[in-house]
Amino acid sequence: MKLAVSGKGGVGKTTFSSLLIRNFNEMGKRVLAIDADPDANLAAGIGIENAEKIVPIAEMKELVFERTGAQPGTIGGFFKLNPKVDDLPEALSVNFENIKLMRLGGVQKGGSGCICPESTLLRALVMHIVLARDEVVVMDMEAGIEHLGRATAKAVDKLIVVVEPGRRSIDTAGHIRKLAAEIGLNAIAVVGNKIRGPKDREFLENHLPDFEFLGFLPYDDTLIEADLNGVSPFDVDSPSKEQVKSMISNL
Repeated sequence: MKLAVSGKGGVGKTTFSSLLIRNFNEMGKRVLAIDADPDANLAAGIGIENAEKIVPIAEMKELVFERTGAQPGTIGGFFKLNPKVDDLPEALSVNFENIKLMRLGGVQKGGSGCICPESTLLRALVMHIVLARDEVVVMDMEAGIEHLGRATAKAVDKLIVVVEPGRRSIDTAGHIRKLAAEIGLNAIAVVGNKIRGPKDREFLENHLPDFEFLGFLPYDDTLIEADLNGVSPFDVDSPSKEQVKSMISNL
């Protein structure tokens, strides 16, 4: 199963991704966790120690040069558009039980749609992960779903957009769906997070009437405290853990 998780910053996307990954792990599945959001810390959410010390692949200048033939940060010139990446999940992942985690990092864009060595390497890596790997793959992505392309979109089983009750979150969900449609990714579901009661749930259902809802997670101070204390949301007593498990069976 290949899943991509997206949403506006602050909606709880990484918390949801962490619960998803740890639940798959508890079920005995081998999981490849991809942190593709430069502003998030999926490793900490999973419970990996010293998560902040993991170097993003986009910042591994020697690796980028070795695989593409060009220095990171350069635009134009010649470099390999199909670099070797099949060995990288084993070589560059951090392990936690049945979970392998890779941190992609961000790409400095020198103008819209620039093609640079780092982005080429990351896109090739995501393509290999989605098309050729046989683990469960969960990608925690920024709202722009930057690393997905047409070749990978068809192989993603579901793009899960995490939303919270609020106008900006709803607008972002519409924006993500538009970007996904442009690359042929139409298998989209929504998870409502930070739900304080029936009114919040109705708000999301009324404003996103043509989205499939995978489920709803309650507003939970326990998860907020876990995040502040650097503890995995899976390792605290929260009803969200069981609710995410039931979402997996629906998937």
